Amino acid sequence: MGKGDKRSKRGKIFRGTYGKRRPRKKKEKEQKEEQKEEEQQEA
Repeated sequence: MGKGDKRSKRGKIFRGTYGKRRPRKKKEKEQKEEQKEEEQQEA
């Protein structure tokens, strides 16, 4: 579990890759759209 481990978050950061343990951050626009959809479903 370190920088050489492909499956750990630290290893992903070291390699510059993404995956289940290190998902990509969503853009603000996408987050706002998702919040609107969730609010509509609740009402």
